[in-house]
Amino acid sequence: MMGQATPLAAYLLVAALLFSIGLAGALTRRNAILVLIGIELMLNAANLNLIAFWRYGPHPELLTGMMFAIFSIAVAAAEAAVGLGLVISIHRHAHTTDLDAMNRMRG
Repeated sequence: MMGQATPLAAYLLVAALLFSIGLAGALTRRNAILVLIGIELMLNAANLNLIAFWRYGPHPELLTGMMFAIFSIAVAAAEAAVGLGLVISIHRHAHTTDLDAMNRMRG
């Protein structure tokens, strides 16, 4: 059926699944980079919710949801840069990316 719009519930279901996968990845992994990937998946699920609610909202012509999503993508990029910088710094010092091994702060 061409021309039929996807309902809002389908977008919310995909976003919930994506968020659940990201949350499970962030909570169960020991590698710091895989935890950051899980956090990025959760942020992408939030962006999908922002876009879906903007599209199905009362005024989709105002582009407010799109601006929130672009701002969120910029915050996610900054978070990824800072997170990867921390992981690289810790790896140079401790020679591991295992989160269990990075449990103490040393001077």
